[in-house]
Amino acid sequence: MFRGQRQRVRILFGTADVFLIALAFALAYAIRSRLNLENNFYIPQGVAASLLVWSMVVWVATGAWWETYDRIDATHPRIILRHAFRQCLLGAVSVVIFEYLWRLDLSRLFVGLFALCTWFLLCLFRLNAGLLLRVVRREFSVPHYVMVVGLGDAAQQLGRQLEEAGESHGIRLRGFFTDSLESSLTPIALEHDYPVHAITVLPEMLRSHVIDEIIFATDSRRLAELEDVMLLCEEEGVRTRIAVGFLPHVNSRVYLDRLGTSPLLTFSSTPHDEIRLLVKRVTDIVLAGAALLLLFPVMLLIALLIRLTSPGPAIFRQERCGLNGRRFVFYKFRSMCLDAEAMRESVEHMNHREVVMKIPNDPRLTGVGRWLRKFSADELPQLWNVLKGDMSLVGPRPAIPSEVEQYKRWQRRRLRMRPGLTCLWAISGRDEVDFETWMKLDMEYIDNWSLGLDWKIILRTIPSVLSGRGAH
Repeated sequence: MFRGQRQRVRILFGTADVFLIALAFALAYAIRSRLNLENNFYIPQGVAASLLVWSMVVWVATGAWWETYDRIDATHPRIILRHAFRQCLLGAVSVVIFEYLWRLDLSRLFVGLFALCTWFLLCLFRLNAGLLLRVVRREFSVPHYVMVVGLGDAAQQLGRQLEEAGESHGIRLRGFFTDSLESSLTPIALEHDYPVHAITVLPEMLRSHVIDEIIFATDSRRLAELEDVMLLCEEEGVRTRIAVGFLPHVNSRVYLDRLGTSPLLTFSSTPHDEIRLLVKRVTDIVLAGAALLLLFPVMLLIALLIRLTSPGPAIFRQERCGLNGRRFVFYKFRSMCLDAEAMRESVEHMNHREVVMKIPNDPRLTGVGRWLRKFSADELPQLWNVLKGDMSLVGPRPAIPSEVEQYKRWQRRRLRMRPGLTCLWAISGRDEVDFETWMKLDMEYIDNWSLGLDWKIILRTIPSVLSGRGAH
């Protein structure tokens, strides 16, 4: 589906949630009011309005955050039920938080009824959303007529995708244009047969047929020769798109940017949404700052234990590679003996990993250091790195420059994301994950990054670290 249409669907589902939450609130209030229980139930009108608005904001925000509205009309019913349950569970928690902040005394039964009614109504609507959208589009939407320039494999693949989007999104493929005078005008058979027209008849077709959009899916060498055709479409006000599948960017997101008046077709294989990245940075500052304040007594105690049990400084400093290869000083509590680097050659034979040095039951670990490693407490000073901006709470682990020099080309892409305290590897086995899998998990994180994924990793890292599982 085109991005503009997907945006409209998101707005539709978000608006539907607002109405369904209001209905669920009214139902829960009516049911609780009519129950002849020991305590009378009443919420002042102003408080009820504030609580309802608060609930709407939280429910819709979590739906948008988890990208629930992107998949409602084309996902499995089990996933719909699970997503709605998760959304309602968090919504119920938000109601309790609202009650605490405003010092209210809400009926627990009302809160439970509100969450249950919301879940039921959301599921009822979402399970039938696909059918509802198709009916609305069939009865009320104006068909969107599209033609494709090109006859090759890329053009025909695009035609199939337009056919798939046809019934549910109101798109109608009208046919194809040849991109050269020598091409055959034999109809193209996909799910249906589509006529093929010479590109020279485009001006006449624009006058005699409804054409909302033309997509150029042709060889890159032909685009320059089709400049006059594109200018004609612009003069006529016909929207044009260019399929850029001929460009070898496998993992990149493509978007148009501008430098002054110069349009730039941009390919980015790492997250580039500046607003969401800013939110990620603000979250890092707030959480890292709060953690440093709360954990300062613990960190002070750890530092004292290190100094009392082994000679040497409490903090270990090392140069690491940060965002796009920038070097920075990395901090952690010292967990090894003072001459650990001098002993490196004598223990290298115990390392079973390629590139990185990870030795199970490393003999260089001190008694306190072994305990720190098990529960990742040695990483706490990196909260200062997070606060400074060298690192993030979530991201690929910062590598030593000598390790980066041994990376394969595809592994270097992990440097394009700010390194972090934890990432997917931390919830997938920690030190038990082999190097190749570790790198692939980092790529998976970069390719699928979202603010919701960051929170999911943070929340799953906490029990993993506290249990000490998978740490060497």
